[in-house]
Amino acid sequence: MPQVAAAVPEPEADLAFHGTALMDGNTVEVRLMPRNDGPAAVTDASVRLRWSVPLAQAQQLPARCVREDERTVVCATGALAVGAAGQRLRVPVRLRDRPAEVTLEIGTAWSGGAVDKDRSNDRLNVLVLDTGDAYAF
Repeated sequence: MPQVAAAVPEPEADLAFHGTALMDGNTVEVRLMPRNDGPAAVTDASVRLRWSVPLAQAQQLPARCVREDERTVVCATGALAVGAAGQRLRVPVRLRDRPAEVTLEIGTAWSGGAVDKDRSNDRLNVLVLDTGDAYAF
C-alpha cells in the first residue's frame, strides 16, 4: 500500500496595517506601520497601496517600494514577528492630476505563505481629502 504524505498545515498570521494618509495638492504621503498578531511569524510580507486616481509618471519611491501599475505601489514590510510591529513605511507619491479627494486601498500583497483568516484589519479603504490633514486608518 503506497504511503501518502500528510498535508503540511499552512502557518496562520494576522497582519494589520495602521497609519495615516495626508494629501496636499497632488502629493499624498502614507505613513504605515505593519503588525503581526500571530499566531505564526511571517518571514516576509508586502503591502499594496492603490489609489482611485492615476499616479504621476515620475515617482521617487522608497527603496523597498515598486510601482505595480498606473495607480498602485507595492512595498516590502520585511519579516514580522508575532505580537510585534514591523518597520514604519513612509511612502510619498505624486498624483497625475490634482483631485479634491482620493480613495486609498490598503491590503496585504504577500504574507510569506501564511494564511490570514481575519482580513478586516489588513484590507482597508481610506478617503483622503485635499485638506492637508492626516487621515488615520
